[in-house]
Amino acid sequence: MMSANYISTLMLSSSLRSSITNNQSALTKASKEATTGRFADVGLELGTGTGRDVALRADFNFADQLVDTNELVAGRLDVTQNRITQLGKTASEFLKNLIAARDAESGAKIILPSASANLQDVIGALNVSYNGSYLFGGIDTQTVPITNYTAGSASKNQVDADFLATFGFSQSAPGVSTITPAQMQNFLDNAFDTEFASPAWNANWSSATDQTLSSRISTTEVVDSSVSANQPGFRKLAEAYTMLTDLGNTSLSKDTFQVVVDKAIGLVSGAINDLAVLGGTVGSIQQRVTGATEKLKIQKDILNDQIVKLEAVDPTEASVRVNTLQTQIKTALALTSQLQQISLINYL
Repeated sequence: MMSANYISTLMLSSSLRSSITNNQSALTKASKEATTGRFADVGLELGTGTGRDVALRADFNFADQLVDTNELVAGRLDVTQNRITQLGKTASEFLKNLIAARDAESGAKIILPSASANLQDVIGALNVSYNGSYLFGGIDTQTVPITNYTAGSASKNQVDADFLATFGFSQSAPGVSTITPAQMQNFLDNAFDTEFASPAWNANWSSATDQTLSSRISTTEVVDSSVSANQPGFRKLAEAYTMLTDLGNTSLSKDTFQVVVDKAIGLVSGAINDLAVLGGTVGSIQQRVTGATEKLKIQKDILNDQIVKLEAVDPTEASVRVNTLQTQIKTALALTSQLQQISLINYL
């Protein structure tokens, strides 16, 4: 028994449209692979090997994040080291001038301007910020670490109160000239020293925490990535500069002024040593961050090579597929257009 097969323009058009749709989908995939050099659907292509690919990418992303974090840590440490170094240099220069001013006539007037400027430099250096965070604030990176030493500030109010309580008059009173060396030594070693030690320092000068930031710089290393404004070297500089700025030194007798200078010399000398040690510690951390970053970059390259080998496609083969599919789509579109022009009317 013979059967008849019916061929219609509708059937042919539907078949061509389906072919075009499928080829367009395949073209999108082939174009993506030819452009990126990797499978368009990694999971589909790798099958059971997808788990290894996911693990490699997770390791790569973690290493990449650590590299980015280390760049921020390195930037913070660079600025921190710069401030420590600058404070140390300024203190060393000041120490020379201080020693020269000790026995000089009008030594207090000679040293006053630089002492006042250096005090502001210390406060400014410790209040430096980087990427919106205060570097010397400890773990409190959003609060200005050191209050300015100005009229009405807690730090100056307390120094004024201590001076008045000890001597019975203010720093600008005529009685300052009557202060004996022994009285000044007692004041400096007790009431004044107390203002730069805890808890007074934390109450009147500093809002920084002793605890500092920690940062992971590799899969196995965590380092302290900040310095607190409460470090002894910073306190010693603040104390020395304050005593030479605001204890009425220009009105003191020469012998009493020398007591102040000798105390300041000891503080500045100690601060210079403290800052040198602190700078060395920061430098050591900088080297560790640099070394960790270099190793992470090598690790990233190795992981990337492994990922590429798993996900890579042959770019030549992908390009051939793109060209073939484009040709097929163009042919199908042309045939569809011709079919649409066929009508029975033309044969009646």
